[in-house]
Amino acid sequence: MNKPGKLITILLADDDPDDRQMTQEALSECRLANEMHVVEDGEELLDYLFRRNKYANLAKEPLPGLILLDLNMPRKDGREALKEIKANPDLRRIPVVVLTTSKAEEDILRTYDLGVNSYITKPVTFDSLVDTIKVLGRYWFEIVELPPDEHSI
Repeated sequence: MNKPGKLITILLADDDPDDRQMTQEALSECRLANEMHVVEDGEELLDYLFRRNKYANLAKEPLPGLILLDLNMPRKDGREALKEIKANPDLRRIPVVVLTTSKAEEDILRTYDLGVNSYITKPVTFDSLVDTIKVLGRYWFEIVELPPDEHSI
């Protein structure tokens, strides 16, 4: 089991500023001390992961240990980004949790076919989001055995 004190960086990819703020506040409410980085669309997500453009300065930093991914984003949506992440040998081991408003069966099936680790429909209330983040945090940071940190790309 991962040590409870081990901090894993969380990368949140979501284009909605209110959803980003609520997720960050829910993490804070849950007292998860994990560092969180935020990107606003699939293109920026891939730039962050590949350490290109404005993220080139992160080349020596470890990759995130968990990605929270919204599906419906501009420029490159979450489905397209997920496909690229899971097709890349340097990125495919990063757990990806879809956190989206979509309850469409097609989205659920397609993202699992693309290799998503979990699919969660965004809770409607802040308290429900806090409860969801608590469970996510406990599962991904205390229960699951994650692969060891890899050197950055």
